[in-house]
Amino acid sequence: MDLLNQLETILESDPLIDEVGLIHPSQFVTLSNECGESGNSSVDDAFGPTDTKFWNRDHKLGISTEVLLPLCKAAKSAFMDAMKQYKMHSNLSDDKHEDENIVIDSLLSCQSFEHEVMKHSRALLLLSCDFGTAWNARKLLVLKKPQLSVFTDELFLSTLVLSYSPKSEQAWSHRRWVIKMIAGNCLNLQQIVAKESELVKKIAERSKMNYRAWNHRCWLVSYMTREQMLHELKRSRDWAGLHVADNSCFHYRRLLILRIIESKPNKQDGNFSYDVEKYQVLKEELELNEVLIKRYIGREALWLHRRFLSLCWIRHLTTMCGISCHSEQKTSVDNEINIFLDKEFCLLDSCSLIQDTEFEDFKAQAMYSAVYFVWLIKKIPQFRKIEMHEKLKVGNLKNILHKTCSERSFLLDILEER
Repeated sequence: MDLLNQLETILESDPLIDEVGLIHPSQFVTLSNECGESGNSSVDDAFGPTDTKFWNRDHKLGISTEVLLPLCKAAKSAFMDAMKQYKMHSNLSDDKHEDENIVIDSLLSCQSFEHEVMKHSRALLLLSCDFGTAWNARKLLVLKKPQLSVFTDELFLSTLVLSYSPKSEQAWSHRRWVIKMIAGNCLNLQQIVAKESELVKKIAERSKMNYRAWNHRCWLVSYMTREQMLHELKRSRDWAGLHVADNSCFHYRRLLILRIIESKPNKQDGNFSYDVEKYQVLKEELELNEVLIKRYIGREALWLHRRFLSLCWIRHLTTMCGISCHSEQKTSVDNEINIFLDKEFCLLDSCSLIQDTEFEDFKAQAMYSAVYFVWLIKKIPQFRKIEMHEKLKVGNLKNILHKTCSERSFLLDILEER
C-alpha cells in the first residue's frame, strides 16, 4: 500500500505525465546519470535520490518491474474496496425511506468514494491495462458528470495506457466510447478526430502490424468530413509507401476511398466536379499501387489492394457508360476501359518474368500477378471477356500458374471459360 501511495502521489503531483514504462531495477542508475542533476524529479524530492521503485522526470514515468506484482495487487484491492463502499453509500443515498441525515451523509461519502474509485482505477489501469471492471467503473462515474473536461481526462488516461501497451483493446475501446459521448455536443469534434488519427500514426510507427490501432483509425472515418477524408488519403500516402507489408494501412486507405466514392456531392460543387474528383482519386491510387508493386517485389498486400482499386475503377467506368446517353461519352468510356486493360497487360508482362530463382520474391511476384489476372477475368463485364482473351496470352499465363502455384488447378479451369 505504501508503494501504491507513492505511485498515486506521483500521478497527482505531475498531471502532465504522457508516457509510462516498465523498467528493470538495473536501469534506474543509467537513467539518472543520463538526465544529470538538472533534471526535474518530484520522486527524488519526496522519496530520496536512491529510490529504485519509480522514476519521474520530464513528464515520463518509469515503474520498476521488481514491484509490479505487489503494486498491482495493492491497486486492485484498493479499487475493489473503494468500489464496494461507493456502491453501498450510493444505494443509501437513493433510498427514499432512509432518514434525511443518513441520506446527506451517504451523499457526502459517495462523493468521497467517487474520488477514491477514480484515483485507484487510474493506478490500476496503468499497471493492468485490460482490467475491464476498472474501465467500466470510470464510465459509470464519468456519466454522472458529463463535462468535456472530464471526457478529455479520459482520453488523456487512455493515451497514457497506450504509451506502454499500444495494443490494449480495452484502452482503444474506451477512446471510442468517449468520442461517441461527445460527438453530439462537441463543437471541435473534427479537431479531436484529426488528433486521434495523428495518435494512431505515431503509435503505428512504434508498434508494427497494430491491427487494433488501425481499426480505431478506420472507425474514425465515419466522423470525418469529405475534406478530411481526402486529406487523410493524401497524408497516409507516404506512410503506405514505406510500410508495404502492413495490410492494415491499405485497408484504411480502401475505406477512405470507398467513403469518398459513395459520398454525395455538395450542391455548390455539382455532380461534374464530384465525378472528376472521384476519377482522380482512383487514378492516382492505381498509379501509386503500380509504382509500389514494381518497387517492392512479391508483396501480397499490394496485389490485394490492386484488386479493390481495379474493381472500383471498372464499376466506375461501366456505371458512367450505363447512365450516359451520348455516343461520344460512351466512346470515351470505352477508350478508358481499353487503356486500363492495356496497362494491366503491361503490368503482367513486367511482373511475370522470374529474373532470379535464388530468391522467392520474383516467383511470388509472378504468382500474385497471374492470380490477379485470373481474378480480373472473372470481374470484367461479360462482353469484354472475349476481347480480353484475345489480347491475353492465355498459354503464357497457364505456364506461369504451373510454375508458381501448380496446386491451384481450379485457376486453370477459369482460364478455359469463355
